[in-house]
Amino acid sequence: MNKKKLQSEQTKKKIAEKARTLFVQKGYKATSIEDIVKATDCSAGNIYYHFKSKEGLILYLIEEWNREWEETWLAKEPLYPTTAEKLYGMAEHLAIDQLNHPLTKAVDEFFNNAEKASDVEERINAMVQGYLNFNRQLLQRGVDNGEFQITNVAALAIILDSLTFGLSQHSRHMDRDEALAAYRLAMDVFLHGVAKPSR
Repeated sequence: MNKKKLQSEQTKKKIAEKARTLFVQKGYKATSIEDIVKATDCSAGNIYYHFKSKEGLILYLIEEWNREWEETWLAKEPLYPTTAEKLYGMAEHLAIDQLNHPLTKAVDEFFNNAEKASDVEERINAMVQGYLNFNRQLLQRGVDNGEFQITNVAALAIILDSLTFGLSQHSRHMDRDEALAAYRLAMDVFLHGVAKPSR
């Protein structure tokens, strides 16, 4: 990497780290580009060059969070021998991450903000597709191993994503034990359903 590119990467990283701190402290809505300019000693033009907008900046931080989550999960995944156990492990990993991650509140604010540019919506859609692909691969392994009798893995991947996304919203108001219990129950229902088998 040449010197100019290295400096550019270092500037981008500095902006992201300072913005992350501001989003954690003040929230997404209350943090302005001017606040980020002051915290980084970078011009607004420099911030826009690297991230295009405040939305682009928080999306970058969410993508970083997603990468960290996946790396941590992939390190833990071998501890769970079956796909069903992996689903329980993943649910617990999601619950703990949501409860403990410092950006959770700011990211909620961002997603609940109705006004988003089309390029921002495209990046969010790409992220959601990433979550669905992750779910599809996990569920397909269960089918391939003979654990699950599923004919429509793609539809179940959407249901699993909807279930975990909904739980992430409700678990904000729970303590750690309640959240873990809710996620575990969700996996019970997902894997086994709620209706009694007919005789």
